[in-house]
Amino acid sequence: MKSLVLTEPKVLQIQESPKPDLTADEVLIRVKACGICGSDVHGYDGSSGRRIPPLIMGHEAAGVIEQMGAEVKGFELGDRVTFDSTVYCGECAYCREGKINLCDQRMVLGVSCGEYRRHGAFAEYVAVPSRILYKLPASLPFEYAAMIEAVSVAVHAVGRVEFESGDVAVVVGAGMIGLLLVQAVRAAGCDRVIAVDLDQDRLKLAEELGATQSINPKESNAIETILEATNGQGARVSFEVVGSTPTVETAIQATRKGGSVVLVGNLAPQVEFPLQSVVTREITLFGSCASAGEYPKCIELMDNGAIKVAPLISAEVSLEEGSGWFDRLYAKEPGLMKVILRP
Repeated sequence: MKSLVLTEPKVLQIQESPKPDLTADEVLIRVKACGICGSDVHGYDGSSGRRIPPLIMGHEAAGVIEQMGAEVKGFELGDRVTFDSTVYCGECAYCREGKINLCDQRMVLGVSCGEYRRHGAFAEYVAVPSRILYKLPASLPFEYAAMIEAVSVAVHAVGRVEFESGDVAVVVGAGMIGLLLVQAVRAAGCDRVIAVDLDQDRLKLAEELGATQSINPKESNAIETILEATNGQGARVSFEVVGSTPTVETAIQATRKGGSVVLVGNLAPQVEFPLQSVVTREITLFGSCASAGEYPKCIELMDNGAIKVAPLISAEVSLEEGSGWFDRLYAKEPGLMKVILRP
């Protein structure tokens, strides 16, 4: 099969790879669309240690079932499907509690980190366990379905907290996940969402997608502006979607006494932390990792238009063009968001 292989750091090549063999509980999917994730871009230079060559990356995908193992039930050949990026065991204590994102045996498609190697979907075919499969409605195009994994990260983060009538939420970081979070927060019933980012174009898009206010810290003091918009109190819930010291501090300072901060960003392994502000104002912190079974809800939200992904897709290109688009994403080309590869 044709595949896009990371052969060494920052080198991607089209190769012929063996079609995956199936175990009894796996399905073979002909990939119709696969998104380039930010973690793929961060990892392909070797710095993350989670993309050790040679590797077929890619975990945001959708396609059609072409072959099934003997024990697979509930699916048929030709079904339109997507799948979780997390391959969970289904048997450990966390899986039994429904916390599949915390599975003790967790693997991620398209990741090789020394502990395991699991080839992904930058290829004509990918094999996945049937337990991570979800059927797609005919009304949802494959290129949109390839965005469900990213949507699920936002929906899971929103599910970590509850909203009350009249609430104000702050989203710090208006990148891909931040823009999806803006929509997921509104879909969860939050009346007002304030987006914070240094990129004016992203802030404009955030407002088009549901943010009721946007703030660029280069143009105004973010905390002062948020306090002015919330009668001096701050937001009851803030989401941090970058993962750096300045943005974590902004999210915490933007939150009112007794409020909650959901930490989604994962850019830096360590950040400085305003401990006294959290303790003396009794702020509750939530970590949010991947997703835990929210795919059906995401499919519903996307299918009914509550969450729109089309404005976030910058390009749909062939697998052969993937290497060049990786370079452009790695260079942080202005305005470039999600790129979908079509094997």
